[in-house]
Amino acid sequence: MSGGKRIGVLGFAHGHVTTYCKEWLNDPELGVTVAAGWDHDAVRLETARATLGLEPYVSAAELLARGDIDAVVIGAETSLHAELVEQAAASGKTIVLQKPLALTLGEAERIVAAVKRHGVRFTMAWQMRVDPQNAAIKAMLASGEFGQVFMVRRRHGLPMGLNADFADSWHVNPGYNRDIWADDASHPFDLFLWLLGLPESVTAEIASLYNPRIPNDNGIAIFRYPGGGPLAEVNGSFTCTAAENTMEIVCEKGTIVQNYGDAVSCNVPRPDGGGAGLKWYKPADGKWTASDIASPPAHSRRIQGLALPLAEFLRGEREPIATAEEGLAALRMVLASYVSSREGRRVRLDDPAIAQV
Repeated sequence: MSGGKRIGVLGFAHGHVTTYCKEWLNDPELGVTVAAGWDHDAVRLETARATLGLEPYVSAAELLARGDIDAVVIGAETSLHAELVEQAAASGKTIVLQKPLALTLGEAERIVAAVKRHGVRFTMAWQMRVDPQNAAIKAMLASGEFGQVFMVRRRHGLPMGLNADFADSWHVNPGYNRDIWADDASHPFDLFLWLLGLPESVTAEIASLYNPRIPNDNGIAIFRYPGGGPLAEVNGSFTCTAAENTMEIVCEKGTIVQNYGDAVSCNVPRPDGGGAGLKWYKPADGKWTASDIASPPAHSRRIQGLALPLAEFLRGEREPIATAEEGLAALRMVLASYVSSREGRRVRLDDPAIAQV
């Protein structure tokens, strides 16, 4: 470890932030001290103070003025991201930003510009990019051992849309966020960006199927990749109580299957002991091969898994998990899916209509 870092937290709206802050608090070897926090919500701020032992601030500017704060984690509501990144960057702080990058392309471009203008280190906090099974999948595809990739399907689910109280949360308040599709489908969208690169176009159907106060609770997006690249589908349901299979990758020289990769597959009882979380079949081998990378017993463990790579980033020992530019690209994918669903057409990722969403 090259030396500890003192951080401040700007907003505790995203529950993931408290999860990895607790890991830093409980494991001094990670070298991150959560020293200060701000939130416009006094109840959330007091909860964070009591849980993490940090010094609370009623002003983000006051926190950022502290010279002994090396970095900030921004976990405030999505609509506040651009303003807080601009303030933090102007203060010279290293920045960790919770997903998604922003609500609109305009806000996202402000974030990218602020990071560049002030030359600060920046990373998105995407847990799917640091999940050990996902890292193994990326390495297998990059090695070429599976040949051409034809199709990828990622099923992503949460049960939040079935909870009537969720309709009163900030996640579905248009003043703070867009809706649950933009908020959480952003995870598998970024996963595709990381595994496959930026797609050429998207065709999508997004619908409000259960509670009208929790809009866009189910959706399917199909991405086409350029140059004869794969077709890739995100199947997202936020009214899902249980599942098993998470990802299938169909390739020229075999198939890769991942199970128990999201909340509704990882958190529920697994049939017959569950079996392998990650496995693959190659006709040349004539058998399924199971990875020795175990699936965690609960999805919260995957979020806790961000603590180490984020600590390494904060200590300057690793590159960003994802850059601001990559955050913008993932947001472009999300917003393009809205255009496609609304207008009933395939939408290129460079379509001007994306900037109007």
